[in-house]
Amino acid sequence: MTGIGKATLIVSSFVIAGFVMFAMDSYKTQTAEVKSTKPLVSVTTFALSDIINHIAQESVQIVHILPFGVEPHDFEPTPKLMGKIEKSTLVVYSGAGLEPWIHTASFKNSVVNMSEYVTLRKLESSKNIVDPHYWLDIANMKKATKVITQKLMELLPQNEATYKKNQVIYLSMLDNLEKKYTNALGSCEKDTIIVNHNAFSYLAKKYNFNIESLSGLSPDSQPNAKNIIRLIEVIKKHHVSTVFFEDFASDKAIKGVANATKTHVDVLKPLGNITAKEAKEHLSYENMMQINLKKLSKALACH
Repeated sequence: MTGIGKATLIVSSFVIAGFVMFAMDSYKTQTAEVKSTKPLVSVTTFALSDIINHIAQESVQIVHILPFGVEPHDFEPTPKLMGKIEKSTLVVYSGAGLEPWIHTASFKNSVVNMSEYVTLRKLESSKNIVDPHYWLDIANMKKATKVITQKLMELLPQNEATYKKNQVIYLSMLDNLEKKYTNALGSCEKDTIIVNHNAFSYLAKKYNFNIESLSGLSPDSQPNAKNIIRLIEVIKKHHVSTVFFEDFASDKAIKGVANATKTHVDVLKPLGNITAKEAKEHLSYENMMQINLKKLSKALACH
C-alpha cells in the first residue's frame, strides 16, 4: 500500500470512529432525556419508598432522600438535595416528627405527610410523644398504599389501570404478611423483648407483648446506669434469651447488658431505613418484616 493509501485509510478510520462516538453520545443524550421526562418523586423512609417502588415501578424517578445506611432521626439533607426535593413533582414524607427539616422546605408541587393518613399511637410513658414508626403496623402500610396509589394516579392518570393492579398485588402481600404475624405470634411462652431503642410499640401493641428499652425514641439517647440495672433485672425476671439493637445505633451499651446477663445479641429492624448491603440485595419491606418475625418468634418462644 502506498503512503497516500495508508494516510487515506487512517483518516477514514478516524472519521468512522468519530461518527460512532457521536452516535453513542447522541444515544446517551436521548436516553437521558427520556429518563428526565419521568416525574420526580421524592420519599423519605424505606417503608414508604417500598410502596412507591411496587406501585409506580419504572413510571417515575424515585429520589431516596435518606441515603441507605443512614439513621433517619438525625438526618439533614444538603442544600443541593433540598433543591431537588423541593422541585419534585411529588414528595412523600413520613411525618410524626421524624423529619424536622421538612418544615423549612418550600415545595413547588404536591406534598404528602403520610402521618396524617395513618393511625398513630402515643407512648404510654409520654402521652404527648407520638411513636413515628407507624409502618411497623401492617394496617398502616395498607392505608399508606392506598394514599400513594391515589396520588400516583393523579400524577399520571394514563397509568391508572396499572397502578390499581399493582395496588391489589401489594395489598394482597400485606394481607398475607399480617396473617403470618398473627399465626406466628399467637401463642408464645414469653411476653417481653429487650431493645436498645423504643421503636417497636406498634408491633408490641398489636401482638400483645411488652417492650423494655435502653433508650427512648431516639437511638442516640444515652442510657443511664439506673436504666441498665433495671433492664438486667427485667431480663432475669422474664428469662429473656435475646436482646436486640439496630444497624444504625451503637451496640456498646446493649452488649454490656447482654454480657452481664449472658444473653444473645441480635438485630431487629425498625425499617426507617436499610443498610447499603440490604439495598444492593433488593430486600423489600416484606423481606425485612419476615426477618423480624422470625427473630421475634424465637425470642418470645412462640409455637
